[in-house]
Amino acid sequence: MHTASFLARFDSLESIGNLVAQAAREAGFDDNAVYEVQLAVDEAATNIIEHAYGGEGKGEIRITYQITSDSLILRIYDRGIPFDPHMIEKPKLHLKLEELSPRGLGLYWMRNLMDYVHFEFTPEQGNILTMSKRRIAN
Repeated sequence: MHTASFLARFDSLESIGNLVAQAAREAGFDDNAVYEVQLAVDEAATNIIEHAYGGEGKGEIRITYQITSDSLILRIYDRGIPFDPHMIEKPKLHLKLEELSPRGLGLYWMRNLMDYVHFEFTPEQGNILTMSKRRIAN
């Protein structure tokens, strides 16, 4: 298990992306899968900064990753406002592009880019987002 902590700031997103790209490469993912993992984690971290903490510099984002025989498991921790994914409306993807809201697709993308996405909150650890992606056998 590997762990890293970052200030909840937008200028931390590049370092977070580098960490998860390294983890995905270590797990044996191709460039496309590495990008998918980076995008999912970038969406999650951005949402933590904007919504859980309500802005930059108000907390920390801790990321752990574990590589198993067939997947990469990421956990993202924050101590911001508790998040309930059931409170988020599903995006209205049937609308024309110009009618779509530019916001609200982060959760949709995370669920479509990763194989497993689970949110939980505990008073001891705060918000915990667990995401995993399986390696496709060649």
